[in-house]
Amino acid sequence: MDSKSRGSVRLTDEQRLDWLRLIRSENVGPRTFRTLVNHCGGAGPALAALPDLARRGGASGPARICPRDEAEREIAAARKLGIAFVALGEPEYPLRLQQIDDAPPLLAVRGNISALATPLVAIVGARNASAAGVKFTDRVARELGNAGFGIVSGLARGIDAAAHKASIATGTVAVLAGGHDRIYPPEHAGLLQSILDEGAAVSEMPLGWEPRARDFPRRNRLISGLALAVVVVEAAKRSGSLITARLALEQGREVFAVPGSPLDPRTEGTNGLLKQGAILVTEAADIIPVLRPIMGHAADLPMEEPEADFPGTPFAEPAPGERARILSLLGPTPVAIDDLIRLAASSPAAVRIVLLELELAGRIERHGSGLVSLV
Repeated sequence: MDSKSRGSVRLTDEQRLDWLRLIRSENVGPRTFRTLVNHCGGAGPALAALPDLARRGGASGPARICPRDEAEREIAAARKLGIAFVALGEPEYPLRLQQIDDAPPLLAVRGNISALATPLVAIVGARNASAAGVKFTDRVARELGNAGFGIVSGLARGIDAAAHKASIATGTVAVLAGGHDRIYPPEHAGLLQSILDEGAAVSEMPLGWEPRARDFPRRNRLISGLALAVVVVEAAKRSGSLITARLALEQGREVFAVPGSPLDPRTEGTNGLLKQGAILVTEAADIIPVLRPIMGHAADLPMEEPEADFPGTPFAEPAPGERARILSLLGPTPVAIDDLIRLAASSPAAVRIVLLELELAGRIERHGSGLVSLV
């Protein structure tokens, strides 16, 4: 699972089933998945290691591992809906998404999978969009589409919907916060269906998953992760679009913002982005020259992910007192993993193993920028 393997990985049906079981198991997120697979040498051995690791982390009960028959049912149901599970490192997996540190190990894709290989620009904004915001979104999405870019957005009301509608003919990608069979908002089911001929819909969530409030920021990291850049058309001072812009910056993406009236609360967030250094945009011609050079270097960007300490070997027990020392440094306030290593006077390998145990036991939460906190 490293950058050199891109295009050479092709999972067998059995491996894909193990990958799905592992990512659907309790307390296993994308980063934990990578650590487990890299260290154990595969998803199958990682599944076998889960119970002992969760016990060592202080789990209150046995770890819930996704049963084989449950994963088989999900794969069969997905196949009936025309959904393919594309694995990290396989040729069809979007290159830019692969490069973020919490890329989904399996991406459920429906529609025209080749749309994911198109250079994508994310367009996001207010759900209660103004008429001017919708008109601008329609214009810039069409111009970008005619210039060879696909549009990616979150299928929400307002700016998202306008961006998708304007780019149906040239290709658009909808990123879902729930399962493919739980479209939100429900009235956009028809819009999604019209997207699928030239474009695609993607999700990391299981079939049947109803999106919750906390699932939308998680979805937003995929919107920015798929794209070369994020264009924020309208955004209030506190909005999901500003979360997408922040994630884009963390992922090394360009952020563009459309200026608006200082009297309209829907543009307070975009005007704030401009003050912070976002690129001002009033037409597609402001975007395209910035992105052309980036497109030419896409393949040179490395995918950063945890390296295995001892690939394919059992996880070593930390030294006596080491686990307690590391645990004593954790609290509800997020702390950098590098600081944990320094303050605990432990090796990076020991700290990573203890954090992995705690995560599988449901006792820590991971944040952006390498921060962790105790639950």
